[in-house]
Amino acid sequence: MSDILTLSAVELGKKIAAGEITSVEATTAYLDRIEAVDKDINSYVTVDREGALNAAEEADRKIAAGELKGPFAGVPVAIKDNMCIEGMLTTCSSHILDGFYPPYTSTAVQLLMDAGAVILGHTNMDEFAMGSTTETSYYGPTKNPWNLDRVPGGSSGGSAAAVAADECAIALGSDTGGSIRQPASFCGVTGIKPTYGRVSRYGLIAYGSSLDQIGPLGKNVEDCAAMLEVISGHDPKDSTSAIEENSKDKTDFTSALIDNVEGMKIGVPRDYFLSGIDEDVKNTVLAAAETLKAKGAIVEEFDLGMVEYAIPAYYVIACAEASSNLERFDGVKYGYRTGEYSDLHNMYKKTRSEGFGTEVKRRIMLGSFVLSSGYYDAYYVKALKVKALIKQAFDKAFEKYDVILGPVAPTTALKCGESLSDPIKMYLGDIYTVSVNLAGLPGISLPCGYDRNGLPIGFQLLGQTFDEKSIIRAAYTFEKCFNENNEKRRPEL
Repeated sequence: MSDILTLSAVELGKKIAAGEITSVEATTAYLDRIEAVDKDINSYVTVDREGALNAAEEADRKIAAGELKGPFAGVPVAIKDNMCIEGMLTTCSSHILDGFYPPYTSTAVQLLMDAGAVILGHTNMDEFAMGSTTETSYYGPTKNPWNLDRVPGGSSGGSAAAVAADECAIALGSDTGGSIRQPASFCGVTGIKPTYGRVSRYGLIAYGSSLDQIGPLGKNVEDCAAMLEVISGHDPKDSTSAIEENSKDKTDFTSALIDNVEGMKIGVPRDYFLSGIDEDVKNTVLAAAETLKAKGAIVEEFDLGMVEYAIPAYYVIACAEASSNLERFDGVKYGYRTGEYSDLHNMYKKTRSEGFGTEVKRRIMLGSFVLSSGYYDAYYVKALKVKALIKQAFDKAFEKYDVILGPVAPTTALKCGESLSDPIKMYLGDIYTVSVNLAGLPGISLPCGYDRNGLPIGFQLLGQTFDEKSIIRAAYTFEKCFNENNEKRRPEL
């Protein structure tokens, strides 16, 4: 059974299809692994053992009958706790959604289920995806499998830690300002943030509606490309879902798994390496650029610009959207309601005061402030103008380069509790990731080495809108070379 856990999701899918392993065996192996190690890591909020085994039995039956094919038929997967699954507790890791069992399933999850994937449960996250460490969860912090004294990153830290700790074959996360890529870097796994509109947001409980995007976290580039292929496509239920009529919108991402970057132009922003970045991270990421250069890519440094404005613009826009989106959680329709109240207004106030955590309240207040009369033009409108300028800066860069390469975070995984006492420090940790969401671009994070403490370091590759194939191709080429020249390391649990 332990051998099952070392397989990538695609490898496992092939063995299940060939009849070498059953879905029930694979699912049991992962459920047993969760039971053995998750008490230390806290990757999961909900584990649906009975539902997963029933789904695995059904998958085995359909595979045997020839009714179910594809890379994820019978493969156990984990889902971040902000994606609705019909009949499964879905809380965004918040007290205010206690007892919420959605009557519908999010489109991305439904597409996986239709492909035969087995849902193990919901993974832990920062409350309402607001945080960079998975420490703001109502259900307690998630720990990094590489070092239990370190954070896994956030907000998709539960999904990233579950993949790293072999508690699922592959997982879904969501990325509002780096929430797939940063935990992927901290946990030594691979994650893709797709182009905005590439994957339906229907059923994803919103944080920042113009920034949120669902994407995969997996053991390698191939797993993530294959999952992205399954979950991508237009969804009439999501008004921001891209209509795929343009030829460059094709979603056969596995066709980009080519070990060849000959002639590919890669830009490395000088702005990302000037100050505040750890030396180990800087040197390792620049070494990754040299690896791609040695493989035939044309690698150049350039000035991206607008980097110093990304964090303030992002937090103004994200918090404004959050204050609007979280208005619906009032104790009336679903979720938590305070036990004692005098009237309707008092019930609203007490429910929200008791139901939301500190970080969520902070962002609601900030968002309400920048949207308020007298400050709307001074802050929110100005942030939207900066967002447009950031997109223009990237567009200009992509006139010259196919892909942009840079670090994911200025440091490796932080010590638990280190940034909770200093929210500004936590916000500044997103400096290399938030601009990608503001511009709606695709990005992939993958491992490229380790720091002096043996913690994983990741780097990210960014592409033009709807050009996931270029970043997948470059990432796959690097991964092949890196794996050939480095011994595979795994967390010791």
